[in-house]
Amino acid sequence: MSTQASSERDTRFMAIFGVFLLLGCTSFGGPVAHLGYFREAFVRRRQWLNEQAYADLVALCQFLPGPASSQVGFMLGYQRGGFAGALAAWLGFTLPSAVLLMLFAMGLDKWGSGPAADVIAGLVQGLKVVAVAIVAQAVWGMAKALCPDPPRQALMITVAGVLLLAPHVWMQLIVLVLAAILGGFLFAAPDLPSPLDRAQTVSRRVGYCALSLFFTLLVVLPLLAWLSPSGTLLVIDAFYRAGALVFGGGHVVLPLLEAEVVGNGWLELDRFMAGYGAAQAIPGPLFTFAAFLGAAIAPSSSVWLGGLIAVVAIFLPAFLLLVGVYPFWAELSQKRGVRRALVGVNAAVVGILLAALIHPISTSALVDWRTGVLAVLAVIALMLARVAPWLVVVGCATVGALFL
Repeated sequence: MSTQASSERDTRFMAIFGVFLLLGCTSFGGPVAHLGYFREAFVRRRQWLNEQAYADLVALCQFLPGPASSQVGFMLGYQRGGFAGALAAWLGFTLPSAVLLMLFAMGLDKWGSGPAADVIAGLVQGLKVVAVAIVAQAVWGMAKALCPDPPRQALMITVAGVLLLAPHVWMQLIVLVLAAILGGFLFAAPDLPSPLDRAQTVSRRVGYCALSLFFTLLVVLPLLAWLSPSGTLLVIDAFYRAGALVFGGGHVVLPLLEAEVVGNGWLELDRFMAGYGAAQAIPGPLFTFAAFLGAAIAPSSSVWLGGLIAVVAIFLPAFLLLVGVYPFWAELSQKRGVRRALVGVNAAVVGILLAALIHPISTSALVDWRTGVLAVLAVIALMLARVAPWLVVVGCATVGALFL
């Protein structure tokens, strides 16, 4: 009986892993598109859950910081196979893009000098330019959705101005806290989300443990990194904090990681922006940009380990928070103060991204008239012509390699 149960668990694990691995290889277009792929795969085709349950799950993951599409996938795997199924779903969806980005980091190190150096330099410049267009599209879309009125637009612009004057990670945290406080006083609460219909729930005890671990790591990791500043501890702390503070989707992780990785001198800005541009051209979650960074800053003998550590560290807080809040979502979502605070936080998030778009993204990428023209063409292709993002990335990289 025990052997049969173990065999069934293994079969279910591999089945969930296989479904999400296929999605990880084919899900282009960013988190919103990923949610569409998930709905087609699990609501319409496989009928793992109904439309209402899926909409409720998406609402919960949008409410929390972290990569919403990966959180939805994690919980879909949990609903199907418990925590083993959740792990299978995350591994399948994350593995393809993480491996590709680590290989890209290794390629930059290998071919970044010698006869291919000029071509690589032009390709990197093209990827930096496409990052301008990608982030501009994200800022525009998020501003329309999250800052539709003058008070929230004013908050967005104020936050961007503050961060341009004081571009520090701690300042980003301060403005998020202040925005939450302002939101609680100034903004109206959005409509109530419907309570989550759970086929398989997380116990409150497990939820408390996950929340406790989330906050413990948030406090303890910086202390450990300060007391014993080993390279590995510093990397884990930086990526864990970045993953814990990301409200509003994968693009918002860019300024947090730039402040840590480039600000601490671990990686040159050119390579940072090249990796971010490359992350737009591949399927899967944008958070796997961490795999590129972890591999790029690791010693040559431990590139794969460096990428793995960074990926696990950046995803871990989002999953701990999701598991922690999951048992209490129905009650928490009824609190008007929580929903009003999040309105302010969401407006501040757009301001953070706007500041990053101005500096360092645009200031490092737009160095002459050619890069300016290429950026305008990339924006037109993405926002007006609706060209697939990966095609725009490939086009800009090609132009960069040939002409920049």
